[in-house]
Amino acid sequence: MTRKAYSAAGAATVGPYSHAVAAAGELVYLSGQTPLDPKTGKLVEGDVGVQTAQCFENLANVLAAAGLTLDDVVKVNVFLTDIGDFAAMNAVYATKFAAPYPARSTVGVAALPLGARVEIEMIARRG
Repeated sequence: MTRKAYSAAGAATVGPYSHAVAAAGELVYLSGQTPLDPKTGKLVEGDVGVQTAQCFENLANVLAAAGLTLDDVVKVNVFLTDIGDFAAMNAVYATKFAAPYPARSTVGVAALPLGARVEIEMIARRG
């Protein structure tokens, strides 16, 4: 399999993975982004709304590195450590997309890296 990896200066990693990978075809798979400040590599302080906004900033930077924007996103997976944070996360999420919206799943999880409250991953399509 041939794959092309993308790395964005405006996003951080905490492990051995690519920010995004395109395989043969039109789809680009973005790794999950936690709310890390790419300048410091540290988790941003604040509630889940602040953390969600940072996840989107990081993801937008990864999309840009791949020549894409949020308008190219077709699927989003959101992971929350407290499903009670759904409304606050959703309020930020709603400002990032317009109809027709990407498909989405939101899942409650036990924990995320570095104590993050939210992690978001995406699949985008070229063309």
